[in-house]
Amino acid sequence: MRVVAGIHKGRQLASVPGKTTRPTSDKVKEAVFQVLGPFFNGGDCLDLFAGSGALGIEGLSRGMNKGIFVDKHPKAIHTIHKNLKALKLNHRAEVFRTDAFRALNAAFKRGLAFDLILLDPPYQLVSYKELLDLIYDLRLLKEGGLIYCEHNSLEQLPVTPGQFSKVKQEAYNDTTGITIYQNAKGSV
Repeated sequence: MRVVAGIHKGRQLASVPGKTTRPTSDKVKEAVFQVLGPFFNGGDCLDLFAGSGALGIEGLSRGMNKGIFVDKHPKAIHTIHKNLKALKLNHRAEVFRTDAFRALNAAFKRGLAFDLILLDPPYQLVSYKELLDLIYDLRLLKEGGLIYCEHNSLEQLPVTPGQFSKVKQEAYNDTTGITIYQNAKGSV
């Protein structure tokens, strides 16, 4: 696993030990970030279900200002810290060990909103509808902001009329699908 592009292009990232996480392949990361924004001019990202932190780190490498990384597993938190330290990104990141729904409520209480939200939960164990509804209700996505969802390729994510526009849905292989939403007021 490596950083695909940006200032840390080619740098190796540690994986979370064990089988509790499923890393996003470099091929999928590269394709997705070409849609999300090959490079960013600042902005804040939230990497929920962060695992190794690879998606959020990719965003930082490509120009996001700050990343918040959330995972509830201790091995994942340790790996995120290890990867951030190796790339000297600690000063641009916050890492929290907590449940995703608690993290969203905590972000709201802090008055935070994001340009990019990365959702890569264990396949079919989390309700995307509940996550998207809460993100919308708490106004956590800035105007024009994007939400990346990685899911089982057979799963159809919800249409969110009046909330977010679905701008892309694609299957990358037999197991990995992605859906990208944007704040309804913005456009890709």
